[in-house]
Amino acid sequence: QAQLVESGGSLVHPGESLTLSCAASGFAFSEYTMSWYRQVAESTRELVASIGTTGGSSNAGSTHYEGSGAGRFTIRRDNAKNTVYLHMNDLQPADTALYLCKATSGTVSKWGQGTLVTVSS
Repeated sequence: QAQLVESGGSLVHPGESLTLSCAASGFAFSEYTMSWYRQVAESTRELVASIGTTGGSSNAGSTHYEGSGAGRFTIRRDNAKNTVYLHMNDLQPADTALYLCKATSGTVSKWGQGTLVTVSS
């Protein structure tokens, strides 16, 4: 059964860094584009970053960032570990959210349950 499990969320102070992990199982991880989204309360999920597949495509491993995280966040994947990471620098209170992992291949997508990041002094 396909599963995505996020971890690494924590309470941090403004200016600190944090790395989130998303461990995948039950599907061909290397064939999926992986993304991090974040959501505050019941608002719409916001794309934070995505990373393409790393096998034989023109955008192999290409990364894309949106929103206020661009320039501060870095996404990377480790296909040997079926894991995608989001490293976040200089965190601010506005970054407080539930961070969710998404796997996409064509019309198929899978979501994790999320990990909570709280930035507060």
